[in-house]
Amino acid sequence: MSEFVQSLHEIFERLGRIETRRMFGGHGVWHEGRMIALVANETLYLKSDAESAPHFDRLNLQPFTYMRQGKAMPMSYRLAPADLFEDREEAARWGRLAYEAALRSGQPPKPKKPKKAPAAKKAAAKKAPVKKKKTTTKAAAR
Repeated sequence: MSEFVQSLHEIFERLGRIETRRMFGGHGVWHEGRMIALVANETLYLKSDAESAPHFDRLNLQPFTYMRQGKAMPMSYRLAPADLFEDREEAARWGRLAYEAALRSGQPPKPKKPKKAPAAKKAAAKKAPVKKKKTTTKAAAR
């Protein structure tokens, strides 16, 4: 995980706990089971929708766009404002906007995967070799 992605935990500390996961060559950022942001090429994009778009438009923050079969495909994630990285309150405000957009999207929250317990280390107990009983001629004759 890059230092940039790791720094997002501190940046969004006033929003609350976030989780980051690798996906599609970048990272997704989740808050309370909802994807609120994505990181592509060390750039943060926040979830947006029609209701939150004016906040992004006011600052001319463009959508994340990828190419598909030679055609530009914009997504519902917009470039994060630079102030977000310098001011934790501003980060929390933008994080809440992104979380609210994720809630309005109608997508159900992603269920948390149960954490696997670390495998218990087996003690390397040496077993004594098993001796086979030799058959005697009397037992074989029976």
